[in-house]
Amino acid sequence: MANNNSCTYREGPLPSCVSLAVPMVPAQQSSQPAYDSAEALTKGTLFPGLDLPFMDYVATGAVENTPLAELMALDFVLQELALYLDTHPDDAEAFKTWKSFVTLAEKGRKRYVELYGPVTRRDTANFNSWVWTEDPWPWDNGGKAGKC
Repeated sequence: MANNNSCTYREGPLPSCVSLAVPMVPAQQSSQPAYDSAEALTKGTLFPGLDLPFMDYVATGAVENTPLAELMALDFVLQELALYLDTHPDDAEAFKTWKSFVTLAEKGRKRYVELYGPVTRRDTANFNSWVWTEDPWPWDNGGKAGKC
C-alpha cells in the first residue's frame, strides 16, 4: 500500500492510496417516530435513539413556527422515514406512517402555494403567469398571496 503522505488527488484509485475508515452508526431499534415534525427538524432526527450530541453541541433553539417552517418539517420527516425504510423495507407500519406524511405534505404544500405562492418553480404550473421571479419570496412575510 502506498504511503498516505505521498497521496495526492491525482494518485490511483481507492483504497490503494489511502486507508479506509469504517463508520459506526447505531442501528435504529424502532420505527416509531417520537418527535413531532417541528421538533425533529430542530433536533436533526425524527428518532430519539439517533439524537446524539455532536462535539458537545445540543440543539436548544426551536424552528420558528411559520407556514414555510411547517412545510420544511414535513419534508424533513418524509426524508427521515425514507432513510429508515431504506434499511428496514419490510416495516409495514413505518411505510404506512410515511404514506400518511406524504398526504399531509401534499395537502400542506398545496395550501401554502394557494396562500403564499410557489416554493419551487414547479409550483408555478397552476399560475396564470410566470411569478417565480416576483417579490416577495416564500421566506418573506406574506409570500405571494392572491397570485393564483
